[in-house]
Order: sequence, then structure tokens, then C-alpha cells
Amino acid sequence: MARFRYRMQNILTVKEKLETQAKNEYAAANLRLLEEEEKLEEMKQHAIWLEDEARRLVQEDSLNIRDIEDSKKSIEIHKEAMADQREAIKRAEDILEQRRIAMVEIMKDRKTHEILKEREFQEFLREEKADESKQIDQLTSYTYGRRMAGEE
Repeated sequence: MARFRYRMQNILTVKEKLETQAKNEYAAANLRLLEEEEKLEEMKQHAIWLEDEARRLVQEDSLNIRDIEDSKKSIEIHKEAMADQREAIKRAEDILEQRRIAMVEIMKDRKTHEILKEREFQEFLREEKADESKQIDQLTSYTYGRRMAGEE
């Protein structure tokens, strides 16, 4: 039996490598998004602490206007930083979506080549079966012909 060789195997190998690379890029983008979301969570916790601190300053027996104003400024600055962080999360989500779309396209390409390879392999098997059948027919004809020649 002959050996099957897919003539576009090098293309399929490249597609598999591209798919692996795309999956790695997607994973990295996903990790980046998770890091950005974690930063936002930390900022939210810090905002809660700042607001508690501002309440404490207002409720003290001796009011220090400067500390209260500084606290309000800190809260405002922190809110702006949180808004910036939400924008960073949005950008990370956009990048993640781009990576996902690219990965899906590359996966479709690879699957298409695998389907082509499978079809080519099935055709190879049909040809091999036909060749084997032809050889069996020839062998049977030869054996029958020798038997008939021997009977005469």
C-alpha cells in the first residue's frame, strides 16, 4: 500500500502555528483585561476608604476645613482616575474582541484545510481500494487461466 501524503501539508502546518499564535495573543489580551478590571476593583475599594475617611473628618469634634477640602479633592481626583481606568478596560475589551475575531478566522482557515486533507485522504483510500481490487481481479484471472491451461 502506498503512503498518503497531503500535498498542502506545509500550508496546514503554517495555519496550525498561526492558530497557536492567535490563541496566545487572545490569552494575553484576556489577561490584560483581567488585570485592568482588578485595578478598577482596587480603586473602588480605595474610593470607599476615601469616602469613609471624609465622613470621619466631618464627624470629628474639631473640624479641620483644610483636611476636609483635601479629602474632597482626593475623592474627585480618584473618581477621575477611576473613569480613566474604565476607559482602559474598554480599550482592553476592544482589543480582546479583535483578537477573538482574528483567532476565529484563523481557526476557520485551519479547519478548512483539515477538511481538504480528509477529503484527499478519502480519495486516496478509494484509489487504493480500486487498485487492490484490480490486482485481486488480475491474480484471480491469472490463477483461473493457469488452472484452465493445466486441465487441457
